[in-house]
Amino acid sequence: MSDKKGDWKYAPLGWLLAGIARLPFRGLYMLSDVLYVLVYHVVRYRRKVVMKNLTNSFPEKSEKELRDIMRKFYRNFTDYFFETIKLGHISDEEIEKRMEFVGLEQFDDCIERGESIGIYFSHCGNWEWAPSMTLWMKHPIGEKVQFYQVYRHLDNKWFNDYFLKLRSRFGSVSFEKRTVFRDLFRLKRSGVVTTTGFMSDQKPSHNDTVHVVKFLNQPTAMITGTETIIRKLGLKAYYWDIEKTGRGYYRLTVRLISADPASEPEFAITDAYARMLETTIRRNPSIWLWTHKRWKHKVNYSDNEQPRK
Repeated sequence: MSDKKGDWKYAPLGWLLAGIARLPFRGLYMLSDVLYVLVYHVVRYRRKVVMKNLTNSFPEKSEKELRDIMRKFYRNFTDYFFETIKLGHISDEEIEKRMEFVGLEQFDDCIERGESIGIYFSHCGNWEWAPSMTLWMKHPIGEKVQFYQVYRHLDNKWFNDYFLKLRSRFGSVSFEKRTVFRDLFRLKRSGVVTTTGFMSDQKPSHNDTVHVVKFLNQPTAMITGTETIIRKLGLKAYYWDIEKTGRGYYRLTVRLISADPASEPEFAITDAYARMLETTIRRNPSIWLWTHKRWKHKVNYSDNEQPRK
């Protein structure tokens, strides 16, 4: 966190978050249970948005089934909130017990061959814990091996610095979305092998080429910038398939999308990611972030490959 002049007004919040981070998980989940009641029953935070998203995504489910998914989602949502704060004070041993990684030897093999990696991941489970992958890797962070994740800069500087600090807990570095291609290109020219996570399930940016797929039963504009970067930099394309195996426990399985993205037809990588993500969500819908307005702006399949306005 920044200690520059002007940040003093956030000091009480910083102390509060630091105190919460020191609580044992049992205490955190007691707080989460209270927050769930407030968010779901009292404030009713974005409940209409969540129900609309669920109804459109799963027309085959009854209203009772949809409401059950919604309740479980909000419980996961408040758990995520406190689990993320816990990153401010969690040991390597504790996170290793709670995050299981399957298939990381694929990344180790790529690094040994000097091949850089692009990872598609999403707002499923606790995505903020995924950078703990570095604890499981055979090749530690060093001069010629680096781990990164892409993020969108927050307008509030204090919160931006706070989240950057949490996300660097296990040694990875955050690149801003607007500069990531330039940053990775510079590292490639320097001979650095990189592993970079791209959060690719939000709404596309305005400068993304439109590519519409059928995703969760509806036309959906997918982010294409990730595929563009992966192709131009010659990265191997992988997907992080996350599951919630218990309260505060997750399993993340590495799945290959393409070993040679440049040889694939245009948007084939994006299409494969959309299919994999949908499989993850359908397996347990409650772990995806349903509060975002992904389908706010309607698209049609005829919109493909048109510049966004």
